[in-house]
Amino acid sequence: MEKNTRLILALDVTDRAEALEIAQAVKEYVDAIKVGYPLVLATGLEIVTELSKIAPVIADFKVADIPNTNRLICEQVFQAGAEAVIVQGFTGKDSLEACVQTASKLEKAVFVVSEMSHPGGAEFFQPLTKTLAKLALEAGAFGLVAPATRPERVKAIRSIIGNKMTIISPGVGAQGGRASAVIAAGADWVIVGRSIYQAENPKESASRLAAEIKTEIEKEKEG
Repeated sequence: MEKNTRLILALDVTDRAEALEIAQAVKEYVDAIKVGYPLVLATGLEIVTELSKIAPVIADFKVADIPNTNRLICEQVFQAGAEAVIVQGFTGKDSLEACVQTASKLEKAVFVVSEMSHPGGAEFFQPLTKTLAKLALEAGAFGLVAPATRPERVKAIRSIIGNKMTIISPGVGAQGGRASAVIAAGADWVIVGRSIYQAENPKESASRLAAEIKTEIEKEKEG
């Protein structure tokens, strides 16, 4: 992914035609499209291939299994055209390394969840966030997923990994996070779903968010 708008669309619709229409509408304002189980289960893995022709795709499957199963899942995801996959680190070093090794062979990327964005995401993840971040770093993962709903946590996670890894941050919009706040806290990309795909005009919504991010980045440069 190239850092242009620093905005990622979380496309959690369940209709193929709608997904492709929204992706086409917002493509100039997003650097990637994140798809998860709702869309893939409803339409098939082929949707990853179709969307990858519009923008880089991140497969948000939160892969969490034994090493061999993790490897098989990642292989299918990458063969379908995804540029990156989101995995869990709590299954241990060997399971995480299976994902990273599979990705490395194909020049793809792995993002590891350090903390989820919903309120319950703080219950069990927060005490382990530092451990998960270090594990991801040691395993050679490309980046971490950190919550835009808690910018202070993004800042804390950035302090752990420095500039050695990328941070993508979900939770902006419907969950209450602000794009400018999480960019200021140290995220590289902001992930937005419902505020774009449920908007009356997804293109306009994506444009506004991209402009907000750009303003924050320019402010940081001036500072």
